[in-house]
Amino acid sequence: MATQPVLPSLPAADRPRRSTSRSRSTRARIETKPSNLFNRPPVCGFPRSADLAGRSVRIAPEIPTAFDQPLSAHHKLIGRWVASRDRSPILYTRGDARRHIETTFNRAVLDALEPLTLVDLRIVVLNGEEVGPPAVATICESMGQLDLGWIESSDAPISWRAAAYAALEQTLGSALPIFNYQDLFDEISIYYWDGETDDEGARESLIHYQGADPDDLDEHTLPSTMNARKPEWMVAANSVPLAQLPNSLRRAFRRLRQTHDALRRLPQDRNAWHFNSETLYEYVPGLEECSALPPLTLVPVEFFAAEVDDVGRHGMEYGFMDVAGLCPLPDADAITDWFAALEVGTQFLLAAQHLIELNPDKLRGSHVRP
Repeated sequence: MATQPVLPSLPAADRPRRSTSRSRSTRARIETKPSNLFNRPPVCGFPRSADLAGRSVRIAPEIPTAFDQPLSAHHKLIGRWVASRDRSPILYTRGDARRHIETTFNRAVLDALEPLTLVDLRIVVLNGEEVGPPAVATICESMGQLDLGWIESSDAPISWRAAAYAALEQTLGSALPIFNYQDLFDEISIYYWDGETDDEGARESLIHYQGADPDDLDEHTLPSTMNARKPEWMVAANSVPLAQLPNSLRRAFRRLRQTHDALRRLPQDRNAWHFNSETLYEYVPGLEECSALPPLTLVPVEFFAAEVDDVGRHGMEYGFMDVAGLCPLPDADAITDWFAALEVGTQFLLAAQHLIELNPDKLRGSHVRP
């Protein structure tokens, strides 16, 4: 658990990199020391955890606080949750109590995230202090283009690949900090053409506001030339209805939609995959200074490397908005609800992972309805 994030800056990169997966311990760790929580420079101090060494503490619904250096708020809260799961009469020293609380919580989180390799996630518990109750944050540590597997690189029919890409584009933003092609285009229209979205308006902007030579406009990217670079599998119009897909692909689509529907039905106040920006900035003052751009993208950098570089430059310098969720924990029951929400979101991401990992050769051999 982390109570004092230390936020170092990221080194600049020449090109966005694909999302990569790490070992289980790295992918889903709960920090027990100062952490680089939001991948950005420090903007203020955060209260440290209390020193819990010495004395005996019983892990019980009401942990005593009358000590020289008592358990901090998030340890007491999670301690009550631990006590609801294990009512052992064992007495612990303060240090043992803290380790028992952290180990129990960490193990539960790691078990929930164990099958997930699509992205690297980290769970961080914040003390809250004067801001409010303790809160738990879900952080995405992956950065760059999401690996799209067969959708991007196979020779499967374009209609299948376009249908799969469109499904991911429509759903993944509900759980992950990720931007798609339309998000990139909107950013580029501001960055290159002062918000214009058609060629005529873009030319006017380049000439009158950016001083471009009218005779050299062929050297500049225009909306139509940018859109023309989209590979066929990125175009939703090239997809086919569900009934025309192979059985295994059809089942993968249904699983993705069902788990996505379950994710969207979660209540926002106890959701591991949702956050309110104002609440987030209260818990992490100064975070609003980082880039609003998410660290992940569905845009293939092979075709749009320059554009992704341009919109991502601020994030590479000051950090991306890599928060997937922030959930305040007013009581121990909220932790149980948070774990239930974590499981729902994990099942959705596993459905997306399954869709991406399908073998296109096996897809060809499956039955397709007429």
